[in-house]
Amino acid sequence: MRGLAFAVVLAIAGSVFAADQPRVRETMDWDWRFFLGDPAGAQAVGFDDGAWQKVDLPHDWSISLPFDQNAPAGGSGGYLPTGIGWYRKTFPVADSYRNKEVFIEFDGIYQRSEVWINGHSLGQRPSGYISLIYNLTPYLNFGKDNILAIRADNSHQPNSRWYSGSGIDRHTWLIVTDPLHIPQWGTYVTTPTVTADTATVNVVTTVANDRSAAANFTLHTSILDRDGKEIQSADIVGSANANGNTELTQAIKVSDPTLWALDNPYLYTVRTQVREGSNVVDQYDTTVGIRTIAFDVDRGFLLNGQHVKLNGVCLHNDGGSVGAAVPEGVWQRRLQLLKDMGCNAIRTSHNPPTPELLDLCDRMGFCVMDEAFDVWEIAKPSAPQGYQHFFDQWSQRDLTDFITRDRNHPCVVLWSVGNEIGEQISRTGPTVLKPLVDTTHRLDPTRPVTAACDDAYAEPRRALPDFLALLDVVGYNYADRWRDRAQTYYEDDRAAYPKRLFVGTESVSMGGTRGDYSYLFQRPTTVPAVLPTTFPTGRFGRRGGGAGVFGRASTNRRVDVEQLWEFVASHDYVSGDFMWTGIDYIGEAFWPTKNATSGILDTCGFPKDGYYFYQSQWTTKPVLHAFPHWNWPGKEGQIIPVTCYTNCDTVELFVNGKSYGVKGYEFPREGMEGRYGNEPPRALAIRTTSDLHLSWDVPYEPGTLHFVGTTNGKTVVTEDVVTAGEPAAILLTADKSTLAADGRDVSHLTVQIVDGKGNIVPTADNDVTFTIQGEGKIIGVDNGDPASHESYKADHRKTFNGLALAIVQTTQNAGAIHITAASPGLSRASVDLMSK
Repeated sequence: MRGLAFAVVLAIAGSVFAADQPRVRETMDWDWRFFLGDPAGAQAVGFDDGAWQKVDLPHDWSISLPFDQNAPAGGSGGYLPTGIGWYRKTFPVADSYRNKEVFIEFDGIYQRSEVWINGHSLGQRPSGYISLIYNLTPYLNFGKDNILAIRADNSHQPNSRWYSGSGIDRHTWLIVTDPLHIPQWGTYVTTPTVTADTATVNVVTTVANDRSAAANFTLHTSILDRDGKEIQSADIVGSANANGNTELTQAIKVSDPTLWALDNPYLYTVRTQVREGSNVVDQYDTTVGIRTIAFDVDRGFLLNGQHVKLNGVCLHNDGGSVGAAVPEGVWQRRLQLLKDMGCNAIRTSHNPPTPELLDLCDRMGFCVMDEAFDVWEIAKPSAPQGYQHFFDQWSQRDLTDFITRDRNHPCVVLWSVGNEIGEQISRTGPTVLKPLVDTTHRLDPTRPVTAACDDAYAEPRRALPDFLALLDVVGYNYADRWRDRAQTYYEDDRAAYPKRLFVGTESVSMGGTRGDYSYLFQRPTTVPAVLPTTFPTGRFGRRGGGAGVFGRASTNRRVDVEQLWEFVASHDYVSGDFMWTGIDYIGEAFWPTKNATSGILDTCGFPKDGYYFYQSQWTTKPVLHAFPHWNWPGKEGQIIPVTCYTNCDTVELFVNGKSYGVKGYEFPREGMEGRYGNEPPRALAIRTTSDLHLSWDVPYEPGTLHFVGTTNGKTVVTEDVVTAGEPAAILLTADKSTLAADGRDVSHLTVQIVDGKGNIVPTADNDVTFTIQGEGKIIGVDNGDPASHESYKADHRKTFNGLALAIVQTTQNAGAIHITAASPGLSRASVDLMSK
């Protein structure tokens, strides 16, 4: 398949409608009133909300509440309370809008929402993950105040896998247009042909006419480069009946296009104007990434004709301490950390993401597998109140909105219509799947459709061949789970279905708890004949919230991951792999833990050791990361396995100046080229293992582990792991010090507990208190500890294995921000930020 995608990005306009401003899109995030509960009559205009809490959006009320072992959401929802909540907002509507169309757009309300304007119900929407829009115009008081009221009912629990958040947890917008306008998600842009010299940009535009008379107009479409300079344009004459829609198609040539690529995600803008004579009555901007995609039976995934292995991670909805109301800056930092690791693909498991996540993937250069549903008609035990109750009535509407919302993003390369769906093994499965595939193909024939199938091969029943045959690309969850598939992976199905397209939609990652090395000292145990069956999704250590079963997961998982990656990397027909997960997420847990630890970043975004494994395989820059830490009082003389992730040819370990030997590995192995005996340099380096890590057994003695990595015989990187002293001070650093005074921008403050020499103390658990002055506020504190029940919204946090995090958000006023971190017995630290 080939295709091009574009994202709808509309400029945020001011609140005053001007004659030369054909469309207004302004934020409605500020100055809401919130009440946790279900008061009667709260939708009424005269209802008194004066005592309600003042909040700004996005807002997740659950993340601010205390963890409760008896919370109805249970471990699926991270033991956080949910319930029913109300929001109200009073806002004026200018009299100049009287002859306009006024809409309210929500990027998401979790869940079972109902919206009222001035006491009139606009509608209900059960899904909490999909965007929705309502026309306010018939019920507005122009030139006066108006009352929006929203009820969000998240009391039916558990209803999501995993933590969902509660409330209006995504952005909200007021949109004002002429009655003759382009409706929500009203453009669809593709490129039927792309070469190095030229691209054909095909723009399909819907024009809605809400006037009482027919309208004639000209559709003027121009293409702008990234600097805003027009490079091409086209006009077409159209007409629309009264209270009707029309669809127009334009083909525009772009000479010498700069293609959207992972290392150069170049974006154009398609600007579409509806004109009556010289008057522009509506203007709609669409962000453009010119590129081609294809999935090939032998070569796997192709971007712009070039083979690209999808080095992917699955991501969930929450952002750690900020819950489901995630500032864009939090997502940007997380994505940058993943990109630095070598990740190039994101799976939005298991539901439609917030729009700005896809905007970031467009700008930063990620491929995205965009997922619509986690359940169809057959319920999942961990979410008995889930989407299955709405699927028959709402799935086609939600899928249509999902595809039309996201199909213009260049980052989206693959649609997923379901994750681990029960219907894959049911006789009704193909009947339920086909309409979903057909709708997706109709709305966007440029991208293939998949589903993440955990039963592509399974026992005692496996996915029906008729079900898998309906998928353009077959997604495998845990391809190495069953019998000899643990060794052969995709090969059996490759032989049985030679025309099948393969992608690993979910695979085990090197998760675990950051900085926890207790597994090094656990004695091997015998797995009992009858295994427990009460794990979150029946995965028995293949996925889930803890470190695994019987203390074996940390070492076994590492071997599983390495061997699977060797296979995926060596077989082009496997398009790639999305490991579970990129980042720890709230939910899928057992008390006392409240979040899963399958990520290679913890909930703070701090890298775990496994992060460096992927970096060593997915990047070409020199990587050398060694673990565990070297603070083991009382274990002097005991053998401790020391591990190193690296992409160097060889690494030598010195312990307090004494060499413990040179180790090396080669992957992929490189054979001779051109003539007999002509071997590449790396093939001649020492190889001591076929693993993708190096290890030494070292008797513990305090001091310094010094690692020297060489490539082609030259030292390219070194690393020291030292025995730290007692905690002496706090080191506080900010990821950025200059911020925007927009009430949204954030800075991440990392707390490190260090000894007198500045070494991080890897076992420190000091309680750190934050104070802030100036034009900022702390919106989340965290430490990555899955068993910590401290409030994410407190002014203090214990460090976990030496680290903690505070997220500071700006106000809407410019000015200085001063933050201090203090802890008893330690030298305090402070940072200064500037909001402009």
